[in-house]
Amino acid sequence: MKVIAFYLPQYHEIPENSAWWGNGFTEWTNMRHATSLFAGHDQPRIPLHNNYYDLTNASVLRWQTDLAQKYGVYGFCLYHYWFQGKLLLEKPLELYKELQEIKFPFCICWANENWTRSWNVHSENDILIRQTYGDESEWRTHFEYLYPYLSDERYIQKDGKPLLVIYRPERIPRLRERLVFWNRSARERGLSGIAFASQQRDYNIAVDEAGELFSCQIEYQPAFIRNRLKNYFSKKNGVSCVEYDGAWNEVLRQFPLNEKSVPGAFVDWDNTPRKEKNGVVFTGATPEKFQNYMKQQIRRTRDVYHTDMLFLFAWNEWSEGGYLEPDEHWQYGYLENLRDALNDI
Repeated sequence: MKVIAFYLPQYHEIPENSAWWGNGFTEWTNMRHATSLFAGHDQPRIPLHNNYYDLTNASVLRWQTDLAQKYGVYGFCLYHYWFQGKLLLEKPLELYKELQEIKFPFCICWANENWTRSWNVHSENDILIRQTYGDESEWRTHFEYLYPYLSDERYIQKDGKPLLVIYRPERIPRLRERLVFWNRSARERGLSGIAFASQQRDYNIAVDEAGELFSCQIEYQPAFIRNRLKNYFSKKNGVSCVEYDGAWNEVLRQFPLNEKSVPGAFVDWDNTPRKEKNGVVFTGATPEKFQNYMKQQIRRTRDVYHTDMLFLFAWNEWSEGGYLEPDEHWQYGYLENLRDALNDI
């Protein structure tokens, strides 16, 4: 079973974030400012031994990949930010490429969204950098940047092709033309093509004209079942809360939408470090519960979805509560229970 964990690179300083959010901003800034908003709220969440790492440090990438491999994670899906030629947060991915001694599998997700002043606001005035899309020359430039990764021997493949995840395909103009161009470019460079995967639920590969070019439709959890959570909803000191067990029950009730569906799973959810009282908290999570639900989802991945890939939110989404990495509260609990879930199958 290939458990592939989404991986956030925003744990190093970049000039843009310093200008937008304050000098030295990283994802750890949000975590250091987090507070408990109601009785029993597990915040702030502190990395074990105060390991507020910097992803430009090669030893951190070695530690992460060794740890993930030890506890059964198959690979990472690293977010890639490309704004018509402008890169953001690219250093961890580029360092990963340089460190050929790391043998841990990886793939890329193009996170094609606007960056905004607040973390989930659609006001035009709040856009920090707009996600724009170019013509064929830009498609070529983007492919040439991606090619060294797609051709890397560690890169995760599906059906003999490198797996490239696209966060929001529905937002890309001339999507079909772009994907055809990238497929042709990949074959011209000696690859068998590209296995494209969609991530967010808003894209329907069954109805879009480019849908046939996608090999996978990832059920990105818990976002995929977000509209089915109202029965598990409550307010605690004004904060929106959802029962962890209820959310997982909905995940386990999900069935493939089509033969290309690839299931998802999640560790936990709490985005109050980013959104404070406007966030949402899943309540009642424990490593032991996580193990139980993962056992079921791993079996369903094999027996219901008939695939060997399961995408997990997440390796290190600390500001949204989705992380396997050890913290001061549970220490290695989630990693240990993931390992036990995998070993039980």
